[in-house]
Amino acid sequence: MTPTPTPTPTPTTRPSLLLRLRDAQDHAAWGEFVSIYESVVLRLLRKSGLQDADCRELMQEVFLTVSLNVDRWDPDKERGSFRGWLRRVTRNLVINWLKRQQRTVVGGSDLHALLAEVSTDSEAESREFDLEVRRAVFRRASEMVRSEVSSQSWQAFWAVAVSQTSVGEAAIRLGMTAGAVRVARCRIIARLREVVAEMEKGT
Repeated sequence: MTPTPTPTPTPTTRPSLLLRLRDAQDHAAWGEFVSIYESVVLRLLRKSGLQDADCRELMQEVFLTVSLNVDRWDPDKERGSFRGWLRRVTRNLVINWLKRQQRTVVGGSDLHALLAEVSTDSEAESREFDLEVRRAVFRRASEMVRSEVSSQSWQAFWAVAVSQTSVGEAAIRLGMTAGAVRVARCRIIARLREVVAEMEKGT
């Protein structure tokens, strides 16, 4: 008999990730934070024209800065979102890095031109960064929800909601009734919305 996966805390009881980060000993919170933001920050750093090794080194500096300053973070929306603050932190560290290192950037770009480009917080960059964060949040939420449900239920959800397979075809393929496929899809979508909403609090 396959053991039932232990459910994760529900959104109503699960503390905000950003508040949990203030506890340096909450390794699960930091692991979740890195799983969401690592690819997002790395993408932003690569767009700045840095070598891959420099990007990864600077990414560690970004996360160190977050760890040293997250206890000062005020979730008041009037002061801007966390993701906006993280984007500014990353951009400022890139500027300082370029000035300090004086290294040749990818493609031999002119340093002064690159600094001017990096210093500009464009609306397009902001939208792209936000989109990358939402994608990363969905990936993380999917991992969490998938661990809570049976493999068959997840396959039914994925086939119908993501792969656009018809309910009837998914039911035949998975040996389920059409009603069971619909229930799996609805329950998982609802759970994903809950997890995503909780993860996006304060971001």
